[in-house]
Amino acid sequence: MKKYMSLVLFAHSIFALPFAIIGFFLALQTTDHAFDWKKLLLMLVCMVTARNAAMAFNRYLDRDIDAINPRTAMRDIPSGKIAANSALAFTVTNCLLFMAATFFINSLCFYLSPVALFVVLFYSYTKRFTPLCHLVLGVGLGLAPIGAYLVVTNQFSIIPIFYGIAVMCWSGGFDIIYALQDEEFDRKNGLNSIPAYFGGRNALRISEALHVLSFAFVVFPVFYMTVSWFYYIGLAFYGLLLIYQHRIVSPTDLSRVNRAFMTTNGVASVIFAVFYLLDIIFLV
Repeated sequence: MKKYMSLVLFAHSIFALPFAIIGFFLALQTTDHAFDWKKLLLMLVCMVTARNAAMAFNRYLDRDIDAINPRTAMRDIPSGKIAANSALAFTVTNCLLFMAATFFINSLCFYLSPVALFVVLFYSYTKRFTPLCHLVLGVGLGLAPIGAYLVVTNQFSIIPIFYGIAVMCWSGGFDIIYALQDEEFDRKNGLNSIPAYFGGRNALRISEALHVLSFAFVVFPVFYMTVSWFYYIGLAFYGLLLIYQHRIVSPTDLSRVNRAFMTTNGVASVIFAVFYLLDIIFLV
């Protein structure tokens, strides 16, 4: 189990999970649906299994690329810690568990489950043909608040879509920062990424633009629902942490990319979710 948690970098689940929780409680806040522990548990199962499937499949598909990249050569499959076929079996198992969980939620979630899986798995192919791969990753993570809202309501609404777009821009932006580490490797090996295509300096500008859009889309819900000052505090923290990660990374200094990628973004999503929940409690 420890090996598989390493394979899928389970700790990175912290990125989208807080926004899924926001989507779940948003549905309770803005509709007359009652809290249901079973739905919350099934939503968490969907989050974990979808991400496990996406990450394991990415490691499986990229195993040959990872083996020749000095930065990734010690990942689980190239280093022999996990067999490629085992990673693929782990992917299939998590896909089946994901679909099974959606079956017990509601019909819309079940019918849309193949679409969600296609999006999160398809990302692994995109670096082979488009530098927009970062946005495809963003779309996959952006499904979290929308899907969580559907778990409760079985219908779409504009506010969770705002949060979904915010997550798409946010995660796409920080994935560009992370990809700066492989700019030269990607270019030499015919792989596509924003840094490899536009260069590091322009890539950071694109990342900044995406993060400005992300902040805008977490502001938009203010015009569609009642919020308290807790929400605005969460917004302030979220915006400041987005700015901070761009202050500590430059094309000539990538030593703090991991801090920007993992620590800062994990903290940003958790703090925003905490203040969102405090906002709900205060309003009640």
